[in-house]
Amino acid sequence: MTDKNEPEVPEVVAEAAADESETAPQPQSQSLRTIGLKRFMRRFWSNKLAVVASVVLLLIILVAVAAPLIAPYRPDEIDVVNRLSGPTVQHWLGTDSLGRDTLSRLMYAGRASLAAAGLAVGIAVVAGVPLGMLAGYVGGKTDWLLSRAADVLMTFPAIVLAIAIIAATGPGLVTAMTALGIVYSPRLFRIVRSSTLGVRAETYIEASISIGTPSLTIIRKRILPNILSPLLVQTSLLLAAALLAEAALSLLGLGVIPPTPSWGNMLGRGFADIRSTPMLVVYPGIAIALATLSFNLIGDGLRDSFGRETRKGDK
Repeated sequence: MTDKNEPEVPEVVAEAAADESETAPQPQSQSLRTIGLKRFMRRFWSNKLAVVASVVLLLIILVAVAAPLIAPYRPDEIDVVNRLSGPTVQHWLGTDSLGRDTLSRLMYAGRASLAAAGLAVGIAVVAGVPLGMLAGYVGGKTDWLLSRAADVLMTFPAIVLAIAIIAATGPGLVTAMTALGIVYSPRLFRIVRSSTLGVRAETYIEASISIGTPSLTIIRKRILPNILSPLLVQTSLLLAAALLAEAALSLLGLGVIPPTPSWGNMLGRGFADIRSTPMLVVYPGIAIALATLSFNLIGDGLRDSFGRETRKGDK
């Protein structure tokens, strides 16, 4: 029997406590759980440019990964007799000033350039995402301090700030990409913070807080799944920006250090011989343009697929 003087537990709180072990209902936001995987894939596949870009990017990645198996020569193998030669049967894209096969170096360069872009964005995600969720969830002075720090970093041009960090620590792939990761982290911070603020105001978050759910559990199970869509879109766009930044830093001799090939230092090396062999600049330029364009188009496709608008094919 129930004591008549015992206070009744509100039904909303009781139901929330009973379902705490399960995943809370998700709001109608840009989230894979809301849209549904099938609906998301249908939207993405209907975007022809995004699909083509995905195929092109996949081919670039496969060629880069399989470079040791499919490249006709080692990237540092020298053919002195055929220096600065045009396309031949032995060297399909010609050779550089040291007689190294251009096609082989392009394949190997993709490994360094793509890995560098991934490293930079990975550092930005590790730094920006947790701090963004913390600022958006906690608010108050914590939000103010973190937001002002992000604003200070974003006042400097990204490439200039990266060069300043590299000048203080020394050139190299890891150093350059760490600098880029630090530079790009405020962008992810702002996206994640604004998305977290929107999710934080939802009723089911207030219900979880009222029944004493730990903050880390709320952030991990309630907030993070609902901010993945803008996070994925921004990450794909940052990969394109990081690829261009790596090429610029390597072109200046501050990124990947020769003889390790990257598209950026191949571009810089080609400028020295642009009068006699202009194609040495064109080949890495095309590779950079294709990869960057693919990342941007995929980002646009993800944004449209996560969007709330209703398409004819989704009815």
